[in-house]
This record gives sequence, structure tokens and C-alpha cells, in this order.
Amino acid sequence: MTIRVLIVDDQQLVRAGLRMLCETDDELEVVGQAASGGDAVRLVEQTMPDVILMDLRMPGMDGIRATERILATRPSIRIVVLTTFDDDDHLYPALAAGACGFLVKDASPTDLLDGIRRAAAGESPFTQAVLQRLVDSAVTARRATASDDDFLAPRGLTQREAEVLALVSTGLSNAEIAERLHLGVTTVKTHIGNLMTKTGAANRVRLAVLGVTNGRQR
Repeated sequence: MTIRVLIVDDQQLVRAGLRMLCETDDELEVVGQAASGGDAVRLVEQTMPDVILMDLRMPGMDGIRATERILATRPSIRIVVLTTFDDDDHLYPALAAGACGFLVKDASPTDLLDGIRRAAAGESPFTQAVLQRLVDSAVTARRATASDDDFLAPRGLTQREAEVLALVSTGLSNAEIAERLHLGVTTVKTHIGNLMTKTGAANRVRLAVLGVTNGRQR
């Protein structure tokens, strides 16, 4: 099945490079390009993408507001943020807005293409460095207002669920976790779903925060 991709970035050279990269993959079809969040909101209705590669800092409507606007009317669209290393202040607002993943702009072509496919498949692609910064930021913020007991994983996790939780916190994809634990990808997805139910985590980043902090408690 073809994955329809919309590229949103205010730099023409970046858009052109991403389009050329996507065109090397037969599974991907670039259905549009936008130079601002406002243009992206309008183009979504015309192009109906499956995945949006979203820049954060753009003139006019930024990527965070655009993400909120798009997902308010098209919640099934998967939005992957393309970030730079000085975007820390924007990461959590983008996550709160509904972005499903974060990739750095200088990621390898293979990682970027894999991230698009993972997003389309319902996963949350994160560059390891970005995930670690998100986790560290969340841990610091929560420790300012919570006791250590708030970071402990709930009782009732199976040994396998605990293993999956630990690997989620390292930024591995479902396929990589499956390979590491010699499981099927569907089985890993089931474990992650169970973990979200048991922990109350709304997304993969929250699970990663729990996995990291619980590991530090041991």
C-alpha cells in the first residue's frame, strides 16, 4: 500500500531534499509540500496524506499550532516532527499537540524513511537522542513535584512486559524489540498496549519516561 506524505518546512531546500528522498522509496508518494503551518492545514484537505513531516519553527502558523489544527479535524493522520537540536522548548508542546514521533533533520536517509513507514504503521518513531532529551526533561519536571514512589512501575507487570518497557525506554522500534526478545512484532504491539493500559501512559514517550525512571530506582 502506498503511503501518502505531505512535507511541511519553510526552507525550500529542505523540502526539495525530503521530496527527493521519499521518491527513492516505492512505498511513498509525496502528495504535497507546504512552506507554513497555514498552508499545511489547507493542503491536508486537498491531498489527504497518511503521514506529515512537520517542521516546528515557521513564520505565521508554526508546526505546533498546525498539528493541533490538522488533528482536530483529521485525527487519523500521523504527524512526525522534524526537529533540530535547539528545539527542546518545542518538543513537549508538539507532543501535547498530538505529534506521534520526532526525528532530527540530520538523521540518515534510512532512518528517515523507516520513521515514515513506522508512523504509517501506527508506531511512534523517535531519534534516540531526541527521545533521551524528552525523557530527561520529563524526569526533571516530575521530580520537582512528585515523590520517587510516583516513578515506580505498577505492580502486576509480567516479566515480559517489564522487558518490553525497558527496551521502549531505549528508543527501539517494535521490530527491533521483537528481534531482541525473539518475539513477533504483533506480540510486541500487544505488550505495549497492555503496558499503556496498566500504566496509564498515553503514548510511547510516557512509557519511555516510566521505563527510564523505574530502571534508575533499581
